[in-house]
Amino acid sequence: MKFTLSWLKDHLDTTASLDKIAQTLTMIGLEVESVSDKSEALKPFTVAKILHAEQHPQADKLRVCKVESDIGELQIVCGAPNARAGIYVALAKEGAVIPNGGMVIKKTKIRGVDSCGMLCSADELGLSEDSEGIIELPQAKIGASIVDVMGLGDPVIDVAIAPNRPD
Repeated sequence: MKFTLSWLKDHLDTTASLDKIAQTLTMIGLEVESVSDKSEALKPFTVAKILHAEQHPQADKLRVCKVESDIGELQIVCGAPNARAGIYVALAKEGAVIPNGGMVIKKTKIRGVDSCGMLCSADELGLSEDSEGIIELPQAKIGASIVDVMGLGDPVIDVAIAPNRPD
């Protein structure tokens, strides 16, 4: 059974830390299988807006995007089929580590065109297995954390449910 920390605190009046809650659940006989908190790994990812997207001059499946970010306008080469002007996206700036795969983002040239970051899919961020395109976010403040915009700041506790056995 999976539940979020905020859900538990809605039903239980406590100020205990996440570690203390997991430990207490174990002490009362519930097996805590895992506690996952994606917010730490996703801190470096922010909201950006694609201002302009055009076909890459040397690649059929790539697009060159001009992106508005909290550090100014960036040029990013993107292979997502849904990369287009006007959408809000999850941006990995230089130095960010992609959760699914551990790749460190750095300024690079892709087929002769400078790329200063990465526009991320849900799969790359470890949020789902959807890798068909980049995440399209609701309109939000440029530079806001995707953790806040997507509501990912709530740890998930997974407790094993033991079967009731008469013996």
